[in-house]
Amino acid sequence: MRADGWISLVDDLSRLAILPVDHPERERRLAHVRAIVEQLAPVESYWAFPGGRVFGELAHWIERDELARAHQAARRIHRVLAARTYRHDVNTLDGDNELPSQIETDSERAAQLARPYFEVLIVDEMSASEEDALRRRVQRKRSADDDFIFDVVVVPSFEDALIATLVNFNLQAVVIRHGFPFRSVNHNDMLRRFLDGLDEGIEKMAEFERGPLLGRQIAQIRPELDLYLVTDVNVEAIAAQVGEVFKRIFFGEEDHIELYSSIMKGVGERHRTPFFHALRDYAKQPTGVFHALPLARGKSIMNSNWIGDLAQFYGMNLFMAETSATSGGLDSLLDPVGPLKTAQEYAARAFGARRTYFATNGTSTCNKIVVQALVRPDDIVLVDRNCHKSHHYGLVLAGAQVAYLDSYPLDQYSMYGAVPIRHIKQTLLDFRRAGTLDRVRMVLLTNCTFDGIVYDVERVMMECLAIKPDLVFLWDEAWFAFARCHPIYRQRTGMASAAKLCEMFKDPAYAERHAAFSNGIDWNDEAQLLDTRLLPDPAKARIRVYATHSTHKTLTALRQGSMIHVWDQDFKDKAEEAFHEAYMTHTSTSPNYQILASLDVGRRQVELEGYELIQRQLELAMSLREQVLHHPLLKRYFRFLRVSDVIPLEYRESGVESYYNDESGWNNLEAAWRTDEFALDPTRATLTIGATGMDGDTFKNKELMDKYGIQINKTSRNTVLFMTNIGSTRSAIAYLLEVLVKIARDVEARIADMSSIERRIHEKRVKSLTLEQPPLPDFSSFHFAFRGRSVEGRSGTRDGDIRSAFFLSYDDANCEYIDMKEAALAIQSGRDLVSALFVIPYPPGFPILVPGQVISAEILQFMAALDVREIHGFRPELGFRIFNDAALSRAAQGTAARAALALSGRAAQPQEKDDEIKAASATTPAEATRASSTTRSEE
Repeated sequence: MRADGWISLVDDLSRLAILPVDHPERERRLAHVRAIVEQLAPVESYWAFPGGRVFGELAHWIERDELARAHQAARRIHRVLAARTYRHDVNTLDGDNELPSQIETDSERAAQLARPYFEVLIVDEMSASEEDALRRRVQRKRSADDDFIFDVVVVPSFEDALIATLVNFNLQAVVIRHGFPFRSVNHNDMLRRFLDGLDEGIEKMAEFERGPLLGRQIAQIRPELDLYLVTDVNVEAIAAQVGEVFKRIFFGEEDHIELYSSIMKGVGERHRTPFFHALRDYAKQPTGVFHALPLARGKSIMNSNWIGDLAQFYGMNLFMAETSATSGGLDSLLDPVGPLKTAQEYAARAFGARRTYFATNGTSTCNKIVVQALVRPDDIVLVDRNCHKSHHYGLVLAGAQVAYLDSYPLDQYSMYGAVPIRHIKQTLLDFRRAGTLDRVRMVLLTNCTFDGIVYDVERVMMECLAIKPDLVFLWDEAWFAFARCHPIYRQRTGMASAAKLCEMFKDPAYAERHAAFSNGIDWNDEAQLLDTRLLPDPAKARIRVYATHSTHKTLTALRQGSMIHVWDQDFKDKAEEAFHEAYMTHTSTSPNYQILASLDVGRRQVELEGYELIQRQLELAMSLREQVLHHPLLKRYFRFLRVSDVIPLEYRESGVESYYNDESGWNNLEAAWRTDEFALDPTRATLTIGATGMDGDTFKNKELMDKYGIQINKTSRNTVLFMTNIGSTRSAIAYLLEVLVKIARDVEARIADMSSIERRIHEKRVKSLTLEQPPLPDFSSFHFAFRGRSVEGRSGTRDGDIRSAFFLSYDDANCEYIDMKEAALAIQSGRDLVSALFVIPYPPGFPILVPGQVISAEILQFMAALDVREIHGFRPELGFRIFNDAALSRAAQGTAARAALALSGRAAQPQEKDDEIKAASATTPAEATRASSTTRSEE
């Protein structure tokens, strides 16, 4: 709104400036200009440039009908805003110099990089003269030695401070001074979501109490900002009460020099990138390489007559920083003690974790590390069946018993949603009834899904911990790394929810709430437990949360740059050594330092401008959706899915059907994200294309990529997924809309040119893509032969042993192939067909079969209806690879033997029973001997 407002203001003033006074259009245009000024005035009061004084002068000239002068001033201001020259040139509006160019020069960019610019919010009720005096004092303190330049924005009230925090992306610090009113003279609806239930209490509060409360509110909105409190009351008492919120608390004006220095130091701490700086310094050093990597220092390139174009393409800095050294100012990823260790600590701060670990092998490796570190053989893991394939393979390696959870299906769009909390609770209660709840180790879910479905993470963890207080949670947030940067998204992340629960369980008020709740519920009544929102016992629940981020997917990092974030109260006692070993197992001993440096720099960006970038990403996605919704041609063939399309009403407590409508704009977004069991990330824009007669694969490859060079990742049979990211621009959105219009026109032209027979074929194709989607199959079950490591294999629980099935399929003698037609007849005759492989169609990209799973008639029906070319684990010329009856018989006998052994060991001592089960579960006599002899030392 701000950017478009300035464009409109300059445009209208340019026309008004040349219109005669008696022109009939003049009054209408002048009224429009005044409306723009009225709209911009409150917003501009929250930015240092152009500032309230300059904007007031502009408005004054318009009111006095000095339109030529106003046009010249507005044009100059808009140019400076667009070129952002105010960030490195304080005299951009002085004198009669030429208008600044909107094209950034190399020298301007270098000036900005040398001394980055930011703004500091001052919350205080000041007169105009006091504000000018404050700004002059700040300018006098500037030194050529300063690493940064900052200007100040002064707001007079509690509400104004919150609005400024939301709209001003340049803010890096907030100074809250003593005594200010609550209400703002500017009325803005966006504020209401942060003040529900607070208005009356704050207005009655003493003024000196508002400062600490405002600090807490701002910390919830933008936790990356440095907060300072300047008070004239009992500073010692206030520091003791709210010191954790503020970076420092000052008494009156006695330390204004210290305040200036503190602000500069605080921003410097977030700006520092220890490993990137160490690598950059290393690249400048003269070094003799008598080790690995001929590429190091670019020597093998510079000495070559044939591959010099590699250096020309990438630049020499890439190769100057290439090394395998862990000394000389660098560090070891496997045992960091220097700049890498510090970089990971900074990343933990940025993402709200207690610990963070870098990975250079992508989130696939991160997922395997966490699973292997926390899951022991025979532990039961509840996992979303359509999670990323790295989890399935990780669980194979860990030897876990896997209980697959079913997400709700979206048959019409050939995609799954997410796993309802009721289904997760029912699965946990099934294990409790079977007597195996003690073996359930972990719940593993994808947040958010590829299609943008986001869990209410706090609720999931609370209700699960109420049933099993020591559960570990692994949230695969590969596509959600950016969420920490924005207050709407942050509340549904693993790390933010873990921190909130940890504080909640310490609160005596919660203990009282839980006691009252517990007295009113029958913990043996499963129906009541399923229908009730459960509260965990704070005396028993342990917060053990892990999140994996594909930093490179949604933030700035080189490909394969990922992170593991940990909030685990028991990490030191129960996980640290195992985590270290798992990390060693899967992490390369030769990690790419450029990837690690990019993770360090990406963290800096998150802390200094993440909020701005994510807000822009969100706004661009909203704009894209809105344009397609209202375009007369596009809406005939395309439609972006709304929240009501992908989240059934039973999971939308708010009742919101669309995050956007013409009356209230995007206000529904806040309410839905605060209350609903599942929310939709608007930056994941799924476009239905069935009305064009093209399937997703054709639309992606032949139209978007081949013709127009537009890259997307995911398709389904009748949808394509567009994702905005922090690198998206308004120009890119405009280009996409232009391309969609061209495709729609081409479709119309083709239809108009069809014969009657061709039209009937086209209509049949459209009907197939829009109305005849194959129903998505649920997980059928594991065959009994692969439930051998579950003592209660016949109890009705969902778990199975995919490790045994996975490795059993390595021997061709255990397997055979069966085609679709033969499979259908075999199932009708009552034969159990058991998959020996993962079978994964692309799209939709999730495994419809895993090793050891029974092939059901529903799965066959889905496979028969698929019209995709790429199906991993299925050979069209041969069919499914399945286990033969002899292999199943041998596996089933092993199951029965292990179950009998485990049942007979119930009366044995726990340690003896564990020894026997480990030995019986071994696949070879040697393994059995080792399992029996090493169990006690392992324990």
